[in-house]
Amino acid sequence: MNYTDEHVALCALNKIFGYHPELAIALMEQAGSALSLFDGSWAALTDVFAHAEALRPLLPKLIPSELNWATRELERVRALGFRFIGLSDDDYPQVLREIPAPPIGLYLSACSSPTEVFGLRPMIAVVGTRDISPYGREWCRKLVEALSSADVQPSVVSGMAYGADGIAHSTALQLGLGTIGVMPTGIDKVYPWQHRELAAEIVNRPGCALITDYPLGTSPVALNFLRRNRIIAALSSAVLVVESKTKGGSLMTAKYANEYSREVFAIPGRMDDIRSAGCNSLIGCNMARIITSPEELIGQLGLGSRVRGAGGSWHTGWTEARFRQHLENRFGADAPAVTVGMAIRTNRGATADDLTVFTGLSIGQVLESIGLLEAEGIITTDLLRRCALAATYA
Repeated sequence: MNYTDEHVALCALNKIFGYHPELAIALMEQAGSALSLFDGSWAALTDVFAHAEALRPLLPKLIPSELNWATRELERVRALGFRFIGLSDDDYPQVLREIPAPPIGLYLSACSSPTEVFGLRPMIAVVGTRDISPYGREWCRKLVEALSSADVQPSVVSGMAYGADGIAHSTALQLGLGTIGVMPTGIDKVYPWQHRELAAEIVNRPGCALITDYPLGTSPVALNFLRRNRIIAALSSAVLVVESKTKGGSLMTAKYANEYSREVFAIPGRMDDIRSAGCNSLIGCNMARIITSPEELIGQLGLGSRVRGAGGSWHTGWTEARFRQHLENRFGADAPAVTVGMAIRTNRGATADDLTVFTGLSIGQVLESIGLLEAEGIITTDLLRRCALAATYA
């Protein structure tokens, strides 16, 4: 696209006032445009800072050299195949304009237009802890599966992090949903770097995108994640919290969502599981509605009916008989790995010691079977070596 002088000015303002976009918006409203702020007229607009004296030092940054920087920035954006969308652009997401302090600009990496990414379907955020449990892993996937089977299929918004974010994005891609990754870095970086293949799949899938409001080259630092979380909440008509500790980004996203009058839902968990403590707290404080079933959730989101599996169950199609046959084909009919795999299917979170009791096998056979099942991608284990089926088989 061709960038106008106003685009250049918005890009510069986004850099200068990235953490305080409300001040840039107030200045633009008084001056009439972003570009006019760089001709020295800001000196007459200092009353905007009457209640934010600590930010007054930002005003001298409104100088022509910042426009030169922004011109070079946009040239690099175009050369790298990205896009910059300014607050005044027609294809800037309307839902972001609804919040008190929308980003002055967004950087976009996608094979689709902004309208195709933001304007064709509702957006639902799915967020949670990086240290996700087998329980959280299972239900994160099942909730995204439910979204994919609704009459109105939304795009899944999340933050590209380990754990719940990565599962939400990858499951959405597997099931044909759109997904939007909101990044705490420049659009030219991927964090964590282990998700670079996931990032590549997102930007090459129609209707999907990576977005950020940070300039090129920005590295992830703690403060960046708060800005990222507010965009996740603002883009979404509802936020689903899969698992969360009592402190963390998911709770901040839920807080922003409540401030922006978005719906918040949370999956309840065990009282003694720290990874569910945040969700339980949100529900207990009436900051989130409890998720008791995918069917109920789809109805509350207003996305239409959900197709049930046989017998009214919510599953991915891996019946007991089909799963056993799959294991026997992989390992042989009488292999200990088949016995251990079937035991894990009905005892999510079981440890090796538990499985020796459930199966009657020796600890050596159980440990060897766990290793084989994990290497084949059939199960996962957490830091405490608790076993659960991989999301594909859950």
